[in-house]
Amino acid sequence: MRIVVAGGHGKIALLLARQLTRRGDRVHALIRDPGQAADIAATGGVPVIYDMERDTPADLAAAVAGSDAVVFAAGAGPGSGAARKYTVDLNGSVQLAEAAEATGVRRFVQISTMGAGSPPAPGTDEVWAAYIDAKTRAEADLRSRELAWTILRPGILTDAEGNGLVTLGAPPIPRGEVPRADVAATLASILVADNTFRRTLELVSGSESIETAVAAIR
Repeated sequence: MRIVVAGGHGKIALLLARQLTRRGDRVHALIRDPGQAADIAATGGVPVIYDMERDTPADLAAAVAGSDAVVFAAGAGPGSGAARKYTVDLNGSVQLAEAAEATGVRRFVQISTMGAGSPPAPGTDEVWAAYIDAKTRAEADLRSRELAWTILRPGILTDAEGNGLVTLGAPPIPRGEVPRADVAATLASILVADNTFRRTLELVSGSESIETAVAAIR
């Protein structure tokens, strides 16, 4: 498969690219900083310079054209204000979905977060509230499209070593932690699993192997 990953220098995206290239897939990672290109190349992926806050829809369509799947793994990241949650976490996903539709790429996997889909609790920090709202709206936009989409909502992300054991299912599932490595491995499995099309799934560490958990989705 040829897979385009938006937000290609994120921690999950780098882990995913390495797993995909090891199994023979071709990964084109969208990054805005040319200084990150070497990190992409080290995973076996191809760096593609694209800034979703500056470049044009035509630039994005050119990057996506000819792919078998796209993964939205971008995020404004820690330290960003509320406004960038909308320009990156929401608008970036919308732009990628539009590019997929325009170029005939049907498979779309979106990384969201547990907590999306519900209003933030009263008194929630403004930036966190914007993040949850942006992710909720990005999910809603994707569900409205005739794409073979999957939305994956991981729990609290950690940098612990993955062990390949998870709980994966339709929301809600109990909140918990999950290593980024296991999120990446789950994404790799989901990408080729047609039983996950048009499903919203939540993910935390658990007791089932990733392969078993993905295969059990109905």
